[in-house]
Amino acid sequence: MNTVTIYTTPACPYCIAVKALLRKKRVQFNEIGIEGDRAAAFSLAGRTGRGTVPQIFFGAKHIGGYEELNALEMAGSLDELLGLSAGSQ
Repeated sequence: MNTVTIYTTPACPYCIAVKALLRKKRVQFNEIGIEGDRAAAFSLAGRTGRGTVPQIFFGAKHIGGYEELNALEMAGSLDELLGLSAGSQ
């Protein structure tokens, strides 16, 4: 499985929801807090074309934010992208 990285801020409800979903699936992730770090926020926006959090990466692949991750979950494809088998949850 690729490393999962999430860019977040502490009070963001969507960030909290993404982390809860990944924890439920027992997926380890790297969290990078960007609150108060204008350079990091600017860099992330340049990398993703978005100025919002969370922003989620599986390895170098940008997945998007909460809505995109949740859509993958609802479509049944998130586990495959995460490299999870049915018995690993």
